Amino acid sequence: TMVAKAMGASQIITTVGSTSHREASLALGANVAILYRDEDFAAAVQKATDGRGVDVILDIIAGDYVARNFQAAAMEGRILQVSALKGAAKDLDLWPMIGKHLTLIGSTLRPRSNKEKAAIIAEMEQRLWPHIEAGRVRPQIDRTFALRAARDAHELIDSGTHMGKIVLTTDALVRV
Repeated sequence: TMVAKAMGASQIITTVGSTSHREASLALGANVAILYRDEDFAAAVQKATDGRGVDVILDIIAGDYVARNFQAAAMEGRILQVSALKGAAKDLDLWPMIGKHLTLIGSTLRPRSNKEKAAIIAEMEQRLWPHIEAGRVRPQIDRTFALRAARDAHELIDSGTHMGKIVLTTDALVRV
C-alpha cells in the first residue's frame, strides 16, 4: 500500500482477511479494503470504481482468483502474478482477458541471474529509496523472534493473524 501510494497510485484497493487487517490497511493508505472472506472482491472492486475496474492488480494467490482478477481489472489493465499460493487456475475462461485487452505478467526473482537481480535492486534503490528515506514507505514489522524461536514464528505465520513482517534475529553472525 505504501509503495503504491509513493509511486503515485491515485486509488488503492486491498483485499484483507479480517477487520483488524482492514483497519491496518486503511491506516497505511488504502482507499478501500475488501474483506475477501465476506465479499466477492471482483464485485466490490467494480462497485468501488463505479464499474471501471482497476488498472493494476498485484496477486500472490492465483487459483480461482485469476478469473476474478479478470473481472476486477479495467480495460487494458495489468495483472502481476508474483506467486501462486492457491496453485493453478483450472477451467479458466480467457475471453474476459482477451475482451478487456488485459496484460497478465508472471514474475519471480528465484530463476533470475545475479546480474538481473542486481539491476532490479539498483532500480528499486533509485526509485523507492527516496520514499523510504522520507518516511513515506516504512517496513511494517509485526514481531521479532530469536532464531531459536523459529517454530513460534512459523506458527504465527500459519495463524494468519500477523500484520507485517516477522523477523528472526541472531545473537551473532554465523559464518558458514
